Amino acid sequence: MANFIPLSVPNFSGKEKEYVNDAVVSEWVSTGGSKVGGFEQAIADYVKMPRAVACNSGTSGLHLAMLCAGIGAGDEVIAPTLTFIAAINPIRYVCAEPVFIGCDDTLCIDPKEVKRFCEEECQMVEGQLVNKTSNRPVKALLIVHVFGNMAKMEELMEIAKTYNLKVIEDATEALGTYYTSGIYAGKYAGTIGDVGVYSFNGNKLITTGSGGMLVSNHPDWAEHAKHLSTQAKSDELQFFHDEVGYNYRLTNLQAALGLAQMEQIEGFIAHKHQMWEMYRQALDGKNGLRLLKFRDEEARCNKWFYAVYLEDARHDRDTVLKTLAEQGIQTRPVWALIHEQADYGRNQVFGAEKAQDYRSKIVNIPCSTNLTQEDCQRVIDALLAL
Repeated sequence: MANFIPLSVPNFSGKEKEYVNDAVVSEWVSTGGSKVGGFEQAIADYVKMPRAVACNSGTSGLHLAMLCAGIGAGDEVIAPTLTFIAAINPIRYVCAEPVFIGCDDTLCIDPKEVKRFCEEECQMVEGQLVNKTSNRPVKALLIVHVFGNMAKMEELMEIAKTYNLKVIEDATEALGTYYTSGIYAGKYAGTIGDVGVYSFNGNKLITTGSGGMLVSNHPDWAEHAKHLSTQAKSDELQFFHDEVGYNYRLTNLQAALGLAQMEQIEGFIAHKHQMWEMYRQALDGKNGLRLLKFRDEEARCNKWFYAVYLEDARHDRDTVLKTLAEQGIQTRPVWALIHEQADYGRNQVFGAEKAQDYRSKIVNIPCSTNLTQEDCQRVIDALLAL
């Protein structure tokens, strides 16, 4: 379609071709080569962590995080129901079960509902939180920084400390988001809990086509993640493997893309902020629309994805999606709630009313890092004409 405005696409305006060509010329195109280590170091330096571990997707990174945190069969993990299912499936990969919690107005997991679940539905038994309904140990809290917004980490970390929970941060949408005030000032999303994961999928802030990265405040966890991601090979020459490992490695070609993308990341974030502000001024409070805000008072959020909330009952979400699609404007609804999908309906859920409301009334609008002001204005005009 002519003049099509995509939702979120890559921006290859830097040295991507040069670095990929270097990898091709060197003939290191698979899982060996210097660019993987260079990309790991670039991410580690950017988020101020001692090391980072590359993997082939954010999902595999979360699987590794679950394994490093010691989550296994018979355990439970407190998790959001408003998220992409890839955040939740790794809980099942390790044969554990999620307990679903609704969101607050950041769209991230609601600390008040997490606390209510721990206080009212669980009990401490010899230092371990136990779900009184299932009689399973609750081992961890999974936090997703939705759309690049910073979750309320101060409250959530306090709850985790009180109830002896491991904290796994899904920062797959939040590379570049960090606290600017409070006890975590200067700390990046993904670096506050025990272990954090980033994603470089094609629609993310930076991309390697597909890929992910794990960081941890436990050096031994990061080492273990690297070991598991490379087939748990304990002897490179003799092909000895000391546990069940995975082929979760990032390729040298992908890392080459990542290095070029990292050189541009702050420019990408600045553009996200500029376009979001243009949308905010034109749409917020107009024509029954509200642009969901980020926690700008406490954090520099990367503003990865923009969410329009349909306040006026005359606006139907699916009609809005269809109307904009007919004008060549790609949009999408927020994810279907996880506790309503597949066999996750058998899992417990608490405080999901707000998540259900947002599910029915949010439309995500174009937000690429190369979105032009002219295209942004087209989207604005289409929304104001609803």
